[in-house]
Amino acid sequence: MSEAVPSSAAVSARMSRQGSRDTAPEVAVRRLLHASGMRYRVNVPVPGMPRRTIDIVFPRTKVAVFLDGCFWHGCPQHATHPKANAEWWRTKLDKNMARDAETTAHLQREGWTVLRFWEHEVPETVAKKVREAVPPAAPPG
Repeated sequence: MSEAVPSSAAVSARMSRQGSRDTAPEVAVRRLLHASGMRYRVNVPVPGMPRRTIDIVFPRTKVAVFLDGCFWHGCPQHATHPKANAEWWRTKLDKNMARDAETTAHLQREGWTVLRFWEHEVPETVAKKVREAVPPAAPPG
Protein backbone atom coordinates (compact mmCIF):
# COMPACT_ATOMS: atom_id res chain seq x y z
CA MET A 1 0.00 0.00 0.00
CA SER A 2 1.40 3.40 -0.91
CA GLU A 3 1.56 6.14 1.67
CA ALA A 4 -1.24 8.68 1.36
CA VAL A 5 -0.36 12.33 0.84
CA PRO A 6 -2.21 15.61 1.39
CA SER A 7 -4.90 16.17 -1.24
CA SER A 8 -3.15 19.14 -2.83
CA ALA A 9 -0.08 21.36 -2.67
CA ALA A 10 -2.30 24.14 -1.32
CA VAL A 11 -3.47 21.95 1.58
CA SER A 12 0.10 20.91 2.32
CA ALA A 13 1.27 24.54 2.34
CA ARG A 14 -1.61 25.59 4.60
CA MET A 15 -0.85 22.75 7.04
CA SER A 16 2.82 23.72 7.24
CA ARG A 17 1.88 27.28 8.23
CA GLN A 18 -0.43 26.14 11.03
CA GLY A 19 0.86 27.46 14.34
CA SER A 20 1.79 24.82 16.89
CA ARG A 21 2.97 26.98 19.76
CA ASP A 22 1.93 30.19 21.46
CA THR A 23 -1.68 29.64 20.42
CA ALA A 24 -4.31 32.02 21.80
CA PRO A 25 -5.53 29.46 24.40
CA GLU A 26 -1.94 28.79 25.57
CA VAL A 27 -1.15 32.49 25.89
CA ALA A 28 -4.40 33.17 27.79
CA VAL A 29 -3.69 30.39 30.31
CA ARG A 30 -0.04 31.43 30.71
CA ARG A 31 -1.05 35.04 31.41
CA LEU A 32 -3.45 33.92 34.12
CA LEU A 33 -0.87 31.62 35.71
CA HIS A 34 1.80 34.33 35.62
CA ALA A 35 -0.58 36.92 37.09
CA SER A 36 -1.25 34.55 40.00
CA GLY A 37 2.49 34.40 40.74
CA MET A 38 3.27 31.05 39.14
CA ARG A 39 6.49 30.66 37.19
CA TYR A 40 6.95 28.03 34.53
CA ARG A 41 8.78 27.18 31.33
CA VAL A 42 7.18 26.87 27.90
CA ASN A 43 7.66 24.51 24.97
CA VAL A 44 10.10 22.26 26.80
CA PRO A 45 11.25 19.03 25.14
CA VAL A 46 9.74 15.87 26.63
CA PRO A 47 12.61 14.11 28.45
CA GLY A 48 13.64 11.04 26.48
CA MET A 49 11.26 11.67 23.57
CA PRO A 50 12.76 13.56 20.65
CA ARG A 51 10.61 16.01 18.68
CA ARG A 52 7.94 16.28 21.36
CA THR A 53 7.37 19.28 23.59
CA ILE A 54 5.33 20.17 26.64
CA ASP A 55 3.33 23.41 26.37
CA ILE A 56 3.69 24.58 30.00
CA VAL A 57 6.14 22.98 32.43
CA PHE A 58 6.69 23.26 36.17
CA PRO A 59 10.05 21.45 36.33
CA ARG A 60 10.61 21.42 40.11
CA THR A 61 7.27 19.82 40.80
CA LYS A 62 7.25 17.74 37.58
CA VAL A 63 3.92 18.97 36.25
CA ALA A 64 3.38 18.99 32.48
CA VAL A 65 0.47 20.90 30.94
CA PHE A 66 -0.75 20.34 27.39
CA LEU A 67 -3.36 22.51 25.66
CA ASP A 68 -4.50 20.38 22.75
CA GLY A 69 -6.16 21.71 19.62
CA CYS A 70 -9.57 20.19 18.98
CA PHE A 71 -8.92 19.29 15.33
CA TRP A 72 -5.34 18.04 15.56
CA HIS A 73 -5.78 16.01 18.75
CA GLY A 74 -9.25 14.55 18.18
CA CYS A 75 -11.50 16.38 20.65
CA PRO A 76 -14.57 14.16 21.16
CA GLN A 77 -16.74 17.29 21.24
CA HIS A 78 -15.37 19.34 18.34
CA ALA A 79 -13.23 17.13 16.09
CA THR A 80 -14.11 17.31 12.41
CA HIS A 81 -13.44 14.73 9.75
CA PRO A 82 -12.37 16.18 6.40
CA LYS A 83 -14.11 14.62 3.41
CA ALA A 84 -11.29 15.27 0.94
CA ASN A 85 -8.59 12.62 1.32
CA ALA A 86 -10.49 11.16 4.29
CA GLU A 87 -8.29 8.07 4.71
CA TRP A 88 -5.08 10.13 4.88
CA TRP A 89 -6.61 12.47 7.48
CA ARG A 90 -8.01 9.63 9.60
CA THR A 91 -4.55 8.01 9.69
CA LYS A 92 -2.85 11.32 10.50
CA LEU A 93 -5.24 12.24 13.32
CA ASP A 94 -5.21 8.70 14.77
CA LYS A 95 -1.40 8.88 14.91
CA ASN A 96 -1.60 12.22 16.72
CA MET A 97 -3.91 10.76 19.36
CA ALA A 98 -1.71 7.67 19.79
CA ARG A 99 1.36 9.93 20.17
CA ASP A 100 -0.45 11.98 22.83
CA ALA A 101 -1.30 8.83 24.80
CA GLU A 102 2.28 7.56 24.46
CA THR A 103 3.70 10.90 25.66
CA THR A 104 1.35 11.01 28.65
CA ALA A 105 2.21 7.42 29.65
CA HIS A 106 5.96 8.09 29.28
CA LEU A 107 5.84 11.17 31.49
CA GLN A 108 3.71 9.43 34.11
CA ARG A 109 6.19 6.53 34.26
CA GLU A 110 8.90 9.15 34.91
CA GLY A 111 6.95 10.52 37.88
CA TRP A 112 5.30 13.50 36.19
CA THR A 113 1.77 14.76 36.71
CA VAL A 114 0.28 15.28 33.26
CA LEU A 115 -2.61 17.68 32.70
CA ARG A 116 -4.31 17.79 29.30
CA PHE A 117 -6.88 20.38 28.30
CA TRP A 118 -8.73 21.17 25.08
CA GLU A 119 -8.32 24.51 23.35
CA HIS A 120 -12.04 25.24 23.83
CA GLU A 121 -11.88 25.04 27.63
CA VAL A 122 -12.27 28.33 29.48
CA PRO A 123 -8.78 29.69 30.30
CA GLU A 124 -9.78 30.69 33.85
CA THR A 125 -10.98 27.13 34.54
CA VAL A 126 -7.80 25.63 33.09
CA ALA A 127 -5.59 27.99 35.11
CA LYS A 128 -7.51 27.14 38.30
CA LYS A 129 -7.02 23.39 37.72
CA VAL A 130 -3.31 23.92 37.04
CA ARG A 131 -2.91 25.98 40.24
CA GLU A 132 -4.65 23.21 42.20
CA ALA A 133 -2.38 20.53 40.69
CA VAL A 134 0.97 22.29 41.14
CA PRO A 135 2.26 21.92 44.70
CA PRO A 136 4.16 24.89 46.08
CA ALA A 137 7.82 24.55 45.20
CA ALA A 138 10.29 24.56 48.06
CA PRO A 139 12.18 27.83 48.19
CA PRO A 140 15.64 27.60 46.62
CA GLY A 141 18.61 27.33 48.92
